[in-house]
Amino acid sequence: MKCGICPRGCNLTADPAGFCRARQGYGRITSIAVDPIEKKPLRHFYPGRPILSVGGAGCNMTCAYCQNHGISQESPPSEFISPKQLLELALNLPDNLGVAFTYNEPLIHIEYLLDAAPLLRESGLKVVLVTNGFVNREPLLRLLPFVDAMNIDVKGFSAGWYSQLGGCLETVKQTVELCVPRCHAEVTSLIVPGENDGEEEMERLSSWLASLSPEIPLHLSRFFPRHQLADKPPTPVETLTHLAEIARKSLKYVYIGNVQQQKLPP
Repeated sequence: MKCGICPRGCNLTADPAGFCRARQGYGRITSIAVDPIEKKPLRHFYPGRPILSVGGAGCNMTCAYCQNHGISQESPPSEFISPKQLLELALNLPDNLGVAFTYNEPLIHIEYLLDAAPLLRESGLKVVLVTNGFVNREPLLRLLPFVDAMNIDVKGFSAGWYSQLGGCLETVKQTVELCVPRCHAEVTSLIVPGENDGEEEMERLSSWLASLSPEIPLHLSRFFPRHQLADKPPTPVETLTHLAEIARKSLKYVYIGNVQQQKLPP
């Protein structure tokens, strides 16, 4: 039995959990918090509103700098929350915009999303995904009719960098291309010193995004020492400022975020 969610195509007969370790984790929630929508980050989607944010465990990529590696690369304690229970939690929060599936990679839990997202939408709540975009076309298109907004992490614009992270640039580009005409989409790129901080790379990334729409918001985030890159220094703020200037030649909305190291969700 082959998993069809992402290009890894794991043999689930040999390993039922798959590379992402999530294929047997339906409804298992490890993290839950109420965040401002800007923290996703989404700057052009109902600004000022809070949103219930939930995460599971596992990931189909292996980023050495992952800030949530305790849930993405490990097997933390979890609690089962059914789609109906999730709906009740979201409805009982004052002024809550909806539910953001975030913290770990949400698309590896696509069966849960396909059950929960229609319930949330039917109750007038918004469905948000914060994703690495490393997903096959068919499952993504199945889910997109129930998604209101996405922040897609484009981790750089070189195949070599993506191969180090266990992903595929062309697959992520396909995800952005599919999402932009179907839901509200914003893009984040975390800038790692000496890896994806070149001027030419930012020119290519911003020009490609502009070819889809010059109004796609781009968020440039600052790297902080994490996980397997704990000895690498933070990204200089001056680097982010310079790359933002380059991106603004092509894109209307470019933001610098995560300048100060933030607390991780509970």
